[in-house]
Amino acid sequence: MESIEHTILLGAVVMTAGILLGVFSSRFGVPFLLVFLGVGMAAGVDGPGGIRFSNTWLSFLVGNIALAVILLDGGLRTRLATFRVALRPSLSLATFGVAITAGLVGMFASWMLGIDWKLGLLLGAIVGSTDAAAVFSLLNSSGVRLKERVGSVLEIESGINDPMAIFLTLTLIEWITSPHGLSPGALILRLVVQFGVGGLLGAALGYCLANVMERVNVAEGLQAILVCAGGCMVWAIVQTAGGSGFLAIYLAGVIVGNRERAVSEDTMRAMDGMAWLAQSAMFLLLGLLVAPHRIWEIALPAAAVALFLMFVARPVAVWMSLLPFHFNAREKGFIAWMGLRGAVPIVLSLFPLLRGMEDSGLLFRVAFAVVLASLLCQGTTVALAARMARVLRPLYNEPLSRERLRGTQAPAMELMQFQVAANAPVESLRADRLELPLRSQLMTVVRDGALVPLDRAILRAGDTVSVLAPGGVVPVLSRLFLTPGPPPAWDQVTYDFLLSGQARLLEVAALYGARALTEAERLRTLEQAMLAVFQSPPVEGDAVEIAGLRLTVTRMDGARIVQVGLLLPRSVVAEASDGKGHGWHRHSRARQEGGSGGSGGSGESG
Repeated sequence: MESIEHTILLGAVVMTAGILLGVFSSRFGVPFLLVFLGVGMAAGVDGPGGIRFSNTWLSFLVGNIALAVILLDGGLRTRLATFRVALRPSLSLATFGVAITAGLVGMFASWMLGIDWKLGLLLGAIVGSTDAAAVFSLLNSSGVRLKERVGSVLEIESGINDPMAIFLTLTLIEWITSPHGLSPGALILRLVVQFGVGGLLGAALGYCLANVMERVNVAEGLQAILVCAGGCMVWAIVQTAGGSGFLAIYLAGVIVGNRERAVSEDTMRAMDGMAWLAQSAMFLLLGLLVAPHRIWEIALPAAAVALFLMFVARPVAVWMSLLPFHFNAREKGFIAWMGLRGAVPIVLSLFPLLRGMEDSGLLFRVAFAVVLASLLCQGTTVALAARMARVLRPLYNEPLSRERLRGTQAPAMELMQFQVAANAPVESLRADRLELPLRSQLMTVVRDGALVPLDRAILRAGDTVSVLAPGGVVPVLSRLFLTPGPPPAWDQVTYDFLLSGQARLLEVAALYGARALTEAERLRTLEQAMLAVFQSPPVEGDAVEIAGLRLTVTRMDGARIVQVGLLLPRSVVAEASDGKGHGWHRHSRARQEGGSGGSGGSGESG
């Protein structure tokens, strides 16, 4: 009994220390996952904790379960709409990108570490994939809002690239241990089974799980446990069938998360806690497993491998994988820098240990060092890299609360609460006459704890308003009810005012166009003209120039462009600022003909 009590106490102390240190270190941009790894190492054999832990099988078991829960949680939060703009580039990165990374790192590692080239390729396969736990947690905790295309590519890639890394790792292990047991046909069959069985069976079982979740009415806590148990069943069944359980559980999560009545917001919050528990337990256990003095022995060559991966192999793989797709250099650079390594390489490095392969300990230590370097260098610079690459969406303040209404069709409706800020655009306006975005409706106004009738309410600072609206219009509502930020410099604005996507291109070009329109362009709306120019599905923030007009997608409804920002020629702005009045007259006329479709504002992007 005494040993059990001491074990529980020690585990609780280590977990508590990791969380508290993580809260403190996050102020300096240090990822939580790195803190948990550090706490685990400090509690281990070389640290003040002095815990001797060498159970590789238990670490492997916990790592697999934790990765399954993390991928399930990531799938539940992935909207199907993101596949419209990011599926093909993500698939390219998850397959060709992983293979290219593994090959480059393998050749460099075999030279740097002085090991056989087959072992070098095995190391490349182990560290070849990005880590879902690291990517999901850092994107959520860093506070950055990435452009939709970039953020979607990173999330989907990290969720589906594990099968390729596992396939390469297991294939190379089998090739090294029994070189005559593999044929090209067997390799192709194994690859097809990994992705085919994992994808098809995962989607089918995910559909079944979604139907069960919709029909079973239990408490939110039990609902979260039910979806976790169902996801782990999907993972185990697909693994037994020879497919990729990690791909299957991610797809199952996507299917369940996109069914309106399958999971509630309270369940998603409970799943968030389970995902954090899985991540923290996994990283603490992996930290306990390693002996830091053994990593120090190979610190220099391991650091060289990590730097080569971050600055050469990953960028080359991203550049080659995204060649067919229309990403600019800044976006490719940021995607390359966000190739975070985490628990997946460490868990994969346990395969050679469990098989008792020669130099398996070296592979484990180098993989661990690569993960530490990745979290330390890349994980601490996410926000800085996003600003330098200019892939951030404009910031906006979140509402006081958001509750998704169950049973509503896409786009899902949400009930949101805002507290009217001083100097907000809606201050001193009548509540029943507000110009809100499409399909948005003001429900209540609360002042001093009492409801105020909408037809008699003049909004004041401090009022709490409830709005029923689609989730995608939160940035517009935030700018209406909350204090606007300082306007950008005149030469840095994204657009000067907003137009409806159904506004006629001919009418707008007649005011501001720099060239005559073609016969086809004369018949198009702004939406039709922009869709004809874009070479890939557009996302909010994408811009294009037509007839000298700088047009920016500011709001979308699925695949439709419903709101467009127009950047006036600077000569028109200068004319208006000189007081001649013609520029403002043209500005007003364009707004009347095009329609704003929401709140306007110079330099803001919806």
